[in-house]
Amino acid sequence: MLILPSRRQVLTGLGASAALVGSTGVYAFGIEPLYRLVVTRYAPVLPNWTPGLSLRVAVLADFHVGEPFMPLDRIAEIVDATNALKPDLILMLGDYPAGPSVTYRKVPLADFARVVAPLKAPLGVHAILGNHDWWDDHQAQERLAGPVASRRALEAVGIPVMENDALRLVKDGKPFWIAGVGDQIPFLMQGIDIALDDLPGTLAKVTDPAPILLMIHEPDLFLDVPDRVSLTLAGHTHGGQVRLFGYSPVIPSVRGNDFAYGHVVRKGRHMIVSGGFGVSRFPVRLGVPPEIVLLELGADADTVGKTVQRTKILRG
Repeated sequence: MLILPSRRQVLTGLGASAALVGSTGVYAFGIEPLYRLVVTRYAPVLPNWTPGLSLRVAVLADFHVGEPFMPLDRIAEIVDATNALKPDLILMLGDYPAGPSVTYRKVPLADFARVVAPLKAPLGVHAILGNHDWWDDHQAQERLAGPVASRRALEAVGIPVMENDALRLVKDGKPFWIAGVGDQIPFLMQGIDIALDDLPGTLAKVTDPAPILLMIHEPDLFLDVPDRVSLTLAGHTHGGQVRLFGYSPVIPSVRGNDFAYGHVVRKGRHMIVSGGFGVSRFPVRLGVPPEIVLLELGADADTVGKTVQRTKILRG
């Protein structure tokens, strides 16, 4: 026998559903992007890695500074949390300004650079640029050339920006390389199809067999990364900003969810895509909170392969 729900049961169910949707919206709009920060640890077993080379790397991506979603005090908290991890090396993966759709008040990039200047690591802080660093600079868009304002601001406070360049570093007597390519989609003008990434030219600057950590902004370039690179690091996607049950409905990547977020392994090659900090297009985050990525490379056997998240509630 079919038993139909009463009018009261229907109304109660609808009310509960509306409350759930409403509370989820409040969380996605006002809590996760503004108040949550997680540290996501990866300890992958990498190809071409030097035995005994132990390296702790903090990866910071997609700040998108601007009010109300990424004000300067929020940036300062991220800087303090990063320094507290005591990384050997800090890598910044681009997209420092926020886009107009999520910005009620722009924050000058010089102020942003002043707040991130206290980032500290024995092997330095190194950055690349993302598409928003180009898109936000109207003069660079007009002349189809840099340097963009983000680069000038970061370099003014002593943070070098790598565009198609490589740098050899040494930890405990063991060398390794960091490399950073230019952006793949720097220009907005219709009919202008100019990419600034030069992956072969960048890797040609590596002069010995030491491991390579490669910084790219958009993860699609991973398709062209050779086996020679031990680990590729990317941002850009924000993990889709909404990620449920391991799936991101909207991803700015030609590979979709394949390159949406996290540790990607393809034919023995490794990439880690950071969820980053800020928002773009829509001011929401749900299921992919702002994160500092912490790499434990060359870690001991108890750590290898594990991914751990530690949540910190900030700003309230």
